Amino acid sequence: MASDLKEAGGLTRLFVTAALEPGAIVMLDEGQVHYLLHVLRAKAGDRVLLFNGRDGEWQGEIATTGKRGVTLTVRANTSPQAGVPDLWLVFAPVKKTPSDYLAQKATELGVSKLQPVFTRRTIVTRLNGDRLLANAMEAAEQSGRLTVPEIGAALALEKLLADWPRNRSLYFCDEGGDAVPLADAARNDKEGAAAILTGPEGGFDPAEREVLRALPFVIPVSLGPRILRADTAALAAVTIWQTVRGDWRRS
Repeated sequence: MASDLKEAGGLTRLFVTAALEPGAIVMLDEGQVHYLLHVLRAKAGDRVLLFNGRDGEWQGEIATTGKRGVTLTVRANTSPQAGVPDLWLVFAPVKKTPSDYLAQKATELGVSKLQPVFTRRTIVTRLNGDRLLANAMEAAEQSGRLTVPEIGAALALEKLLADWPRNRSLYFCDEGGDAVPLADAARNDKEGAAAILTGPEGGFDPAEREVLRALPFVIPVSLGPRILRADTAALAAVTIWQTVRGDWRRS
């Protein structure tokens, strides 16, 4: 008899790349196999939930377990495909643990893309995109979302701005000058694509601030009266935008 593999938050969910349809056979990757067999002690007949970012969520039943891996048979659709708001988080990478944490929490909060950017004061000079993606995938599995955020290749700020899509508002988290509260700016901005830009531990260079403030698609915004850590600022900004413009207001 089939049984459900459950975690603390409900049924185990796995992100896969294979197409999902009734009767399809899905092979799991090495990490997923280890998790099912050695952590959850799964066996043939157990059921999990599968999603791929395209076909909705499906129930899968473990068909085989062995040295060659684990295969699942796709059974019934449990949820139609649903996306997240078109919000990018553009962030200057911080030290390893905060970057991992940021990828996880931003995924849970519902961003559609994580875009690392190198500024003049960014301390981190290298970023592991595969690690960011792994953290985002795990967070998507645990949070119940049906997509995994896109992970952009890290870019210098100058390159990012030169190629920026002009129809996407860029909320620049700038605590100086005449920046308006993000909630007010988001409420008054047009509906559509948006992005949030947060800086490194030392903040933005004055020359960078000047360049950003001169661009027509950039909206300088404030996150309140207190000085926030870089990772805190990013998550606070996403939360504010989601409350005013995102899918939180419809839930």
